[in-house]
Amino acid sequence: MRTFIKFSLVIAALGLSTGIQAQNRDLDNYRQPDKRGVNVFESPKDTASTFDGVKVRVGGASTLQYQAIDHENATGAAALLPITNNFNLATANLDLDVALAKGLRMHLRTYLSSRHHPEPYVKGGYLQIDNLDFIKEGLASDLMKNVTIMFGHMEINYGDAHFRRSDNAQALYNPFVGNYLMDSFTTEVGAEAYYRKNGFLAMLGVTNTKLNQDVKDDVVNGNPSPSFVAKLGYDKQINSDLRFRLTGSLYNTAYANRTYLYAGDRAGARYYLVMAPPLTNGAATTATNNYTTGRYNPNFNRKLTAIMINPFVKYQGLEFFGLLEFTNGRNANEVDRRNATQLGAELLYRFGSDEKFYVGGRYNSVSAEDVSGVDIDITRFNIGGGWFMTKNIVAKVEYVTQKYDGFATGNVLDGGKFSGFVAEAVISF
Repeated sequence: MRTFIKFSLVIAALGLSTGIQAQNRDLDNYRQPDKRGVNVFESPKDTASTFDGVKVRVGGASTLQYQAIDHENATGAAALLPITNNFNLATANLDLDVALAKGLRMHLRTYLSSRHHPEPYVKGGYLQIDNLDFIKEGLASDLMKNVTIMFGHMEINYGDAHFRRSDNAQALYNPFVGNYLMDSFTTEVGAEAYYRKNGFLAMLGVTNTKLNQDVKDDVVNGNPSPSFVAKLGYDKQINSDLRFRLTGSLYNTAYANRTYLYAGDRAGARYYLVMAPPLTNGAATTATNNYTTGRYNPNFNRKLTAIMINPFVKYQGLEFFGLLEFTNGRNANEVDRRNATQLGAELLYRFGSDEKFYVGGRYNSVSAEDVSGVDIDITRFNIGGGWFMTKNIVAKVEYVTQKYDGFATGNVLDGGKFSGFVAEAVISF
């Protein structure tokens, strides 16, 4: 049945794509899924409208990696799952973007296949409102020149790193193969309101804190409190050569049975089975049941406060993106809050006609008071490059090395490290 559903979705997408391929597929206030979307953060805000009727844009992405990584720890090879050089599971997304009315757009993303779920399932979607003409022509038009409203079961806008991360098969925006060590990404039911003017950005949002939705009244543990999201920033193309952006973001959960900010990605991490034990719950370890390898989750399940600061500077072909993140929280078995700090820095040089080539490096580290009671450090370094063969196809290759320090004796991560090469091909349209 799952195979039939997946096949039917693909056939439907191909059929719709064939029917609209001669049309202009661009939408208003929309981040393009191809090279034009690189270094775009929030969806653009433009008061001009091209709406002339309901328009359905069918798109998607397909991505494949070849992985050649070795790993080891203090215990020795017997404590780790043997891995070899080979291809990973090809991942695929299906996107539906619909212009419903002037200034009114819907987005829906379905993972057709992913490391965690080989069967299709809906990631989430949202409704984006850029003016209120669908209610009454000219309603609050002066205000809506600067305001955008989004709501749905959607990817929340905490930090800027999630705009550069790989979202399952949509990996074209990410100059490297993997995401950050503490991958701040979650989909929750909520709403966000934006005000943008002269380069300044302010956003305030609220969510119900849940990844999996239900109406069950938790009389034992208590129901989660709303989570609040906020962002302030400045983003300006200073001149033809220089762009500058600086944002600060906040995510706060006063109480929850489980938080998902660092555990919300149901697609899976890129570095398959690195540092994985040979057995998981008595069954052989697979890429599906151990889908977060290479990442770190601080396990702030009950209470969580996170702050992220992101600078972005691009001068001609030289590009810098930074990440400074401070988080604290606790789980159900703890009284006091613990802390975790994440640092990240990317330096790229894009060159060639239309900057179709790039080379660069990324440094990423996490220092945290682990839930086990020890202070740990994880460091990762990537160096690599890419080639945009067309605006819809990018090929990447990178060398990655990652090291774990401070983990207790007997922990599979004690003395752990991995390194090697990964190549990735991305098609996004």
